[in-house]
Formats: sequence, C-alpha cells, structure tokens
Amino acid sequence: MHRNRSFLVITLLGMLLSGVTQRADAADNRPNIVLIMCDDMGFSDIGCYGGEVQTPNLDKLTEQGVRFRTFYNNAKCEHTRASLITGQWWHHVGASASVTYKGKTFGDRMREAGYRTLMAGKWHAGQTPYQRGFDRYFGLTDGCCNFWNPGKARPGEPEPAKKRVRRWANDGQEYKPFTPEDKDFYTTDVFTDYALGYLDEYKDEDKPFFLYLAYTAPHYPLHASKEDVRKYAGKYKKIGWDKLREQRFARQIKLGVHTPNTALPPRDTGVPAWKDIKQADRDWWDLRMATYAAMIDRMDRNIGRLLDKLETHGDLDNTVIFFLSDNGAEADSKDRSSVKGSMPWEVTSYLTQGKPWANASNTPFRKYKTTPYEGGTRTPMIACWPGKTPAGTWSDHVGHLIDLTPTFLDLASADTPADLPGQSLVQAIKGESTQEPRTLYWRFGGDAIRVGDWKGVRTGKTGQWQLYNLTNDPTEQNNLAGKHPDRVEALAKQWQAWWGDKGSVQ
Repeated sequence: MHRNRSFLVITLLGMLLSGVTQRADAADNRPNIVLIMCDDMGFSDIGCYGGEVQTPNLDKLTEQGVRFRTFYNNAKCEHTRASLITGQWWHHVGASASVTYKGKTFGDRMREAGYRTLMAGKWHAGQTPYQRGFDRYFGLTDGCCNFWNPGKARPGEPEPAKKRVRRWANDGQEYKPFTPEDKDFYTTDVFTDYALGYLDEYKDEDKPFFLYLAYTAPHYPLHASKEDVRKYAGKYKKIGWDKLREQRFARQIKLGVHTPNTALPPRDTGVPAWKDIKQADRDWWDLRMATYAAMIDRMDRNIGRLLDKLETHGDLDNTVIFFLSDNGAEADSKDRSSVKGSMPWEVTSYLTQGKPWANASNTPFRKYKTTPYEGGTRTPMIACWPGKTPAGTWSDHVGHLIDLTPTFLDLASADTPADLPGQSLVQAIKGESTQEPRTLYWRFGGDAIRVGDWKGVRTGKTGQWQLYNLTNDPTEQNNLAGKHPDRVEALAKQWQAWWGDKGSVQ
C-alpha cells in the first residue's frame, strides 16, 4: 500500500515538473518586447511619416513593419503615461508627477508573466519604476530636464537652466537633484547606454525581456551638440514653416500616410506667415527648428544602437518593437534660458520649438499638445516584428495607448484582465485586423469623444461641442454640429457618462 502511494506521489510530481518544464520551454519562445516612446514629437517629424529629418533607423523598422495611420495618445505627458503604463483610462488611475497609480503597471504584469522587465528614461509619476514592477531602471522620474546637466553646476561650469529641480532614480536609489559627473552627459545617449547595459547583463537568460525606453527628446529645452545642429542649420530659414508644411504634406500623400480626400488646413491662427518674419529674426527661428531636428536625429541614431545590440545578441528576429510619441508638438514659444542668447549646446540655454514650427511638426493636423484636436492626440506608431508584421505596410486599425498593455499580455501568452478597456493589437500588427467601430475618449485642455468615424470636440469646460466626420474630413476643418444636433447631444451625453465614471481600479 505504501509502495503504491509512493509510486503515485512520484508519478504526480513527475507530471507537475513536466508541465512546468513545458511551460518554461514555451516561455522561451515568446517574443521579447521593446517599447520606445519619444516626447512632444509631432506627427510628421520623422522620415517615414513625411518629415525631412533624417531617421534611417526608424525608417528601417517600417521596411519590415507596419505603420498606423490612426493611433492616439492622451495629448499630455503624464496623462499619456498614466494610460500607457496601466492600460487604464487616466482618470481611473490618476495622472501627475507625484501620483501613485491605482492598479498594476505593465511592469508588474509583464514580470508576473515571466518577463525580465527593464526601463530607462522618463517615468513621470510618484513611485519609481523600480517600485512598480521593473527589475532595473535608470532615468528621470519627473517631466522634463536639462539634457546636458539636470542637476547643480559642476566645477568650472555655470548653473544649468531649468524650470525646477527634478527627481531621478537608479534602481532603488533616488536623487534630487541628479548631477552627472561626466561633462559629456546627454540624456538621450545615457538612457540608451543603460538600456544596452541591461540587455548585455541579461543576454544569457532563458526568459524573454520587456524593455521600455522612454526618451525625453525632442521635448524642450532644445539641447543638441554644435555638430548635430550644424547638420540642419540654415535649411529651415530657406523654406520657412509655410513651405515646410506644404512639403511634408506632399510627401505624406506620396507615402500613403493619408487618404486622398485629406486636405491641408490653413496655417493655424496666431501663427504669422513666414514671409512676414523679419530677416533679422529668421536666424533665431532657424536655430530653434534645426536644434529640434537635431534632437530627433540623435534619438534615431541611438535607436540604431539598440537595433545593433539586438542583432548582435541574436534577438532581433524574435523581438517586437513599438515606437510612438506621447503627444503632439508643443506650442510653447518661451525662451527660459538663464543667460539670454545661449546656444543649444550650452547648459544655460532653454529654448522651446515655438508655435509656428510646432504647427508644421503636426502636419496636417490642427493644434498642438494639450488640445483634444488631432494635432494634440494623433501620433506616428510603428510596430515591427520581423517575419510577422507585413513588411512596409500601413494599417487603418484605429489604436490607442490603452491597447498596448493588452497587446503585451497577448504577446506574452498571458491572460488579459477583463477590466482593461483596450484591445490587443496583435492581429492588427500582423495585418489581420477585423476591427469594429470603437469609442475613444479624451479629457485635457478640452474634451473629445470618437465613435466610429464621428468625433465630438469641446474646448474649455463650458464651450460648445463641435462635430467632425473623420473619414470625410480627417483634419477637422468642417464643423457639422449645426447639421447634426441629435448626434452632438448623444456624443456629449456619452462623454459625460465616461468622465463621471471614476472606475473601480484598486
């Protein structure tokens, strides 16, 4: 009897161990996931979306990947990150530089799914990534910072220009301020350095990895090396922002970014014609856009470093890479330099892109970051999974930040909780989307709701709702609210119900 019982125990134990081994073997074949997000970059800035900025590495991803024509963010840094990181509507989990998110982060979920979780770059919340599911982290836990020196003055150097002191962290160690010793420090490079170091450290592991690389480029302050700026200096002065918009839009039509009925709106209100800019001021405007372009160029080169590392490790073919921006380009035109006339390669400089150039960056869409119009909420989005994504294609699937956590869980063969409002994009990135019309919502700098082709927009808390049909009018030029009052009323009620529901995320 005892002998039979022992045999049964051994048999059951063997079956259990066999099951664990099978699951582990299956986990080994799951893809690695890399999410790259840039900061305050417009829809048309990169080459594969119509821009003249040289981005060969992002362009290369599109050669084996798929580009989304319609992908949305939340129009503002911390609000985008709240939905991105938790997979929830931002008002259900909180959004600020000091918030403790309700519920789990995608770091928590991916670690539970058996992934090595790694992050470098901008976080923009209270608890650090190291406290919220990431095995390794280095970066800025706050919003924006001086690219050359985010801390105090180093010996022999002036005090860096800043809006305020920002918090940084390296795994469990927090710094406020963080003053790098290396005088060649530049955030875009250093974030990449840490990401590559993590990949080297864990390259021999059996488990797949989830890497979130969140750049602060090209968010202000506009900082770039003299050499990088020189590459673009003078080019924008020759054409100005009006022709730049026209040239980018023409390239977008040629690339297939937009449907043929898409029209380029007039220059935004409050933006002067380039021909009216005094010759004496054009060099200064040119410097701003040349620096902004240089920051994107430098980011792309760092993405190239990442791709090279993945290839060296033999991981590139089994890694799904996503790229997007957290919101549209920023209309802020202030010069916050601590020493007026400072150049972008100096720590005392603190320039912004400026509204006129931001209008061009968001081509062809209206408005800017912090607005509910497409210029604030529409982002380029690239997904590349070699051999799985249909190479060099465009997707008409309408996506949103809330879709990324379900997508990651789907790729990880993990269960997706029912309380996540997003949809997995796996079928879409494989070119197999059969999407039904969906409803999306926004609340920042105004309100918006999209139901299928129809979008309601309200600027200000007491403003009148506007109505646009995005199939017929992708750039929101023809307000149809007067023709469809019943539809406007229904959308407004639906939006109010969404905003009034504060969710049940714990």
